[in-house]
Amino acid sequence: MTMTAGMLMASSLPAETSTIGRTWPIAEPDALSEIEGRAAQIPDMKAAFGPRERWSAMKAATLGIARADRNRTVIPFYTLDQDIRLQDGKLLYAKGYSFNPLSFVSLPQRLIVVHPAELDWALRTARPSDFILLAAGGPRDADAITLGERHGRALFLLEERVKARLGLRVAPVIVSQAGQKLVLTEVDRSKTDRRAAR
Repeated sequence: MTMTAGMLMASSLPAETSTIGRTWPIAEPDALSEIEGRAAQIPDMKAAFGPRERWSAMKAATLGIARADRNRTVIPFYTLDQDIRLQDGKLLYAKGYSFNPLSFVSLPQRLIVVHPAELDWALRTARPSDFILLAAGGPRDADAITLGERHGRALFLLEERVKARLGLRVAPVIVSQAGQKLVLTEVDRSKTDRRAAR
């Protein structure tokens, strides 16, 4: 008992520090100051490239408006456009080989694809891990960067290749994985809006 009490008292004593060997002042600049300095050198994007609405990288794919609640499934087969070879040159997979990526990986989140006018619905519907993709909107809609800053959530543009790969035709649509397939749940917002008004 006396030994335990002695150990507890010893552990509460202030520790002494000492320096062994020579020391030098830190010569590297402060990391935060360096980041801020570099950020200040980035050119003004608007001045360099014009308004965002004219940037080709800010053009989202167009989709129609969902007029019915509907579920469809898609198997996102991928076909190789070139041979895949090992380092020694041995052929691993030949050009034209098709496979389903969902046989090997899981999609941990859903994709919620909406027009900018449906963003409030998407924000209410989305889980924190879901990705919200914006299809092309009208000329008066704000761009994805502005909307993301306004709502405090990362928003992504629907690219043409993603639209084609998933076979998307209308929005809003929720894309989720079920086994080795993707389930596309198209939502008729006019019905959900009528139900909410009652």
